[in-house]
Amino acid sequence: MAVEQIRVAVQGADPLSQAGLVAFLQPWPELVVVPGGRPDQAQVFVVGIERLTVDVVAMLRRSAKEVGVPVILVTAALDESDLLVAVECRVVAVLPRSTVTADRLAYSVKAAAEGGAVMAPSLVGSLLKHIERLHKSVLATNGLNASGLNDREIEVLRLMADGFDTVEIAGKLSVSERTVKNIVYGMTRRLDLRNRSHAVAYALRTGII
Repeated sequence: MAVEQIRVAVQGADPLSQAGLVAFLQPWPELVVVPGGRPDQAQVFVVGIERLTVDVVAMLRRSAKEVGVPVILVTAALDESDLLVAVECRVVAVLPRSTVTADRLAYSVKAAAEGGAVMAPSLVGSLLKHIERLHKSVLATNGLNASGLNDREIEVLRLMADGFDTVEIAGKLSVSERTVKNIVYGMTRRLDLRNRSHAVAYALRTGII
C-alpha cells in the first residue's frame, strides 16, 4: 500500500540550518522536501530562524497571502508579541531550535498537514494572555466584544435574522431609520460583509446570535 506523501518546503537561516532541517525530514518516506524551498509547491512550510526579524515577518506575510500553507517555525527566540505576529502569518507550530529533534519536527509537519497545531503550553499561555490584554485595551475600550461587534449591532443583527425590516427595527429599538442604516453600514464595512444577508449568515455561523 502506497504511503501518502506530504510535500514540505524548507527554508533555513543559513546553509547549515537548511541542511540540518532537511536531514531531520529525510528518514520519513511520507515527507518529501520540495526543491528550492518553495512554499507554493508544498503543503507545509518549515522555516528555521534565529529570531523573528522584520524581513522574516515580511516573508511570512507574503507566503500567507500568496500561498496560505501552514508554517512550522524553528527558532532560537520568540517573545510574546512575536507569537501573535507569527500566528497571523499562518504559523501553526513553534519549535525551540535548541531542543528540536527529527521526531518532533516530523510530528509537527504531519499535524500541520492535517490542519492541526503544535504549541508548547507556555506559548499557548502567553498567546492567550496577550489576546486578553488586546481585548481589554482595544475591543473593550471601544465597546466591542470578541466578535468585533457592540451590543447594539448584535441587537440589530438578531432583529434582522427574525425578518424585521429597517422601519420595524428602528421602532423596536426606539431609534431613527437612519441610525439603523448607519449601524448596518458600519458593521458590514468593518467586518467586510457584502450585505445584510451576509451579515446575518456570518452572525449565525460564528454563534454571535
